[in-house]
Amino acid sequence: MRRRTRNTFAILLIALAALAVAVYLRKQAPPEAARLLPEADAIVYFNLKPLRALTHFDQHPVPHSADYQAFLDATGIQFERDLDEAAFAIHRMADANGPNGLVAYSEVFVGHFDGRRLTRYLATQAADTENYAGHTIYRIPVDGRNVRVTILGYDIVAVSNAPTPEQIHSIIDRHRAAALPFSGSTLLAQHYPDVPLLAQVWGIGKIGLPFSAGHSLRLFGIPLPLPVDTTFVASVRYLGSLRLRVEEIAPDEGAAHTSKQVANVAIQILRAIPDSGSGSTPGNNASQNSMEAEMATLLNTATVQQRGNKVILRATIPVGLLEDLFASKDTTASAAGDASPSGKP
Repeated sequence: MRRRTRNTFAILLIALAALAVAVYLRKQAPPEAARLLPEADAIVYFNLKPLRALTHFDQHPVPHSADYQAFLDATGIQFERDLDEAAFAIHRMADANGPNGLVAYSEVFVGHFDGRRLTRYLATQAADTENYAGHTIYRIPVDGRNVRVTILGYDIVAVSNAPTPEQIHSIIDRHRAAALPFSGSTLLAQHYPDVPLLAQVWGIGKIGLPFSAGHSLRLFGIPLPLPVDTTFVASVRYLGSLRLRVEEIAPDEGAAHTSKQVANVAIQILRAIPDSGSGSTPGNNASQNSMEAEMATLLNTATVQQRGNKVILRATIPVGLLEDLFASKDTTASAAGDASPSGKP
């Protein structure tokens, strides 16, 4: 009897230890929405629940285009209210002059969806459908591209505008293996450990994809002394305040040193801009002054340091800055809607 009790107790301990290890691995694993994404050159992830709670952006509705309003009426989905997570994969295109331009995108959305209404809407928009691994893929022509959409589950939808169905097939295949906590793309396997714990927003990959032209990296038309293939790991997390962290993984320490100098000069220039224009523009309202003050707070907390071939920028984002940005977006969109002859932006 004692031996049986000891054996039962040992089995229970082993089961509890296995459960603890499984829970730990699951917490360390990338979010499922990101794990489902196909191989890509860059990944961006948003956990919108805490951002919605912090900024209340769902309470700042903006005028909708006619197409988006038709989508809302048909599906009942309002992204500001119903979307909880969004993960984006960015794919570099071999032909920049093709219908996708420089990049194509694959997305996974997690939230609250009415599956029946969404299915009916997709069926009315699709040129044709494909059945793959038990899932219906809707092919919708949009501006010369094929947008493929599939409903993976009651709360998960996948989309891709890549030229071939390979990416949407990969998402479906990964969904079937989603129970594996460390399944996912090569990019996640290589760099997700560099994402800080509890980050609500993060991105991994080559930031030059949307900004590069040929072999030069440009931002707002200004050439930057950074290689196009430079890898960045950026994140935002809330720890009593919003902490921004951007890590550049340079080819070597010399390139990292150059990047550090460029970043420090850029920060100094940006810090000087509000001072040079303060009080010179009459009619600045309270909202503009508040946003300028919060932007100054962000810049004043910015620091840059080098660790070997890595350059790390840290800063604190005032929550009020995000609230002002959403409010500004609301006001701008409303003004655009009023100014439009049709009442739509």
